[in-house]
Amino acid sequence: MSRFIQSQSIAYIQAVKPRTKFLIGGALVIGTAGYLAASAIKDTGVYYLTPGELSAKTKTDPTFFETGVKVGARVVNGSIVRDPGGRQVAFKMTDGAQTYNVVYRGITPDTFTDGVDVVVEGRLGRDNTFRATTLLAKCASRYENAPDKYKNTPGYKQAEQRA
Repeated sequence: MSRFIQSQSIAYIQAVKPRTKFLIGGALVIGTAGYLAASAIKDTGVYYLTPGELSAKTKTDPTFFETGVKVGARVVNGSIVRDPGGRQVAFKMTDGAQTYNVVYRGITPDTFTDGVDVVVEGRLGRDNTFRATTLLAKCASRYENAPDKYKNTPGYKQAEQRA
């Protein structure tokens, strides 16, 4: 009996054409690559928000704290405090509607000053302090103006009047 089953399975394996084996193998490779790409996007994808949008998001979804996010805002004038070693900087960022304290450890860009537009990447703690892992400062000579949707915010208007 077992010899009969074994001969049938060998006959079935031999009956599978090379083209079918190739298609099955290709489907497995493409499926695996698709799964890895989708899981990598989920792990590394981050939101890009303004401080007001971040505040609204954390109020509606408390689990959003400690989630990786990018925030675009303006540095509040006079709020930059550098540690004596120069490797850590604390400042406030705002969009006029919401202000957050930011702590960044690393080398700051040369264009990082009061009133400059910044993009920070990191996580908002439950103490409402944003711990940035990346700090990008926009330079007016290298970047285009702020999008029209931000030009009507109070923070943009205040910084524009000071400049």
